[in-house]
Amino acid sequence: MTDALIALGGNIGPVRDTLDRAVALFCDGRDVVLTARSSDYRTPPWGLLDQPDFVNLCLAIATTLPPRGLLDRAQAVERSLGRDRAKEPRWGPRPIDIDLLAYDALAINEPDLTLPHPRMLERAFVLAPLAEIAPDWTIAGVRVGDALAKLDQRGIERLPRAAPMRSVE
Repeated sequence: MTDALIALGGNIGPVRDTLDRAVALFCDGRDVVLTARSSDYRTPPWGLLDQPDFVNLCLAIATTLPPRGLLDRAQAVERSLGRDRAKEPRWGPRPIDIDLLAYDALAINEPDLTLPHPRMLERAFVLAPLAEIAPDWTIAGVRVGDALAKLDQRGIERLPRAAPMRSVE
């Protein structure tokens, strides 16, 4: 199995529920095994600023899937949860976004797949949750925790764990 890092976020609808569903769908326990999940973080929008805050989290996984297979799985989960990339503006509102951040130490530069993620070291909304679970992971010679320390983290808030749903009897 290969270690990989994944970022998830969204800002439309019941975001935290959608993120929980995305994690469950993405991590099947066979091809994709969850090894760590960060807390949820409320983060200000990036890119298009006139939209609701996002909720972001990161995962550490172990996988048997190759990078392209992992990307295909991420996009299938997004579609199953209501995302239509063709109908949304870049960096705009969305119910779910799943990004591959790193796949072991592999470097890939293809039109629709770049690893490690080319802008992750510039984005506190990615690095804050990632530093919680993988502060010593090195990307382009830089530790995740060190990269986060250099960024403006204003407006990023670690959210309390959501209360478990109780069944109604």
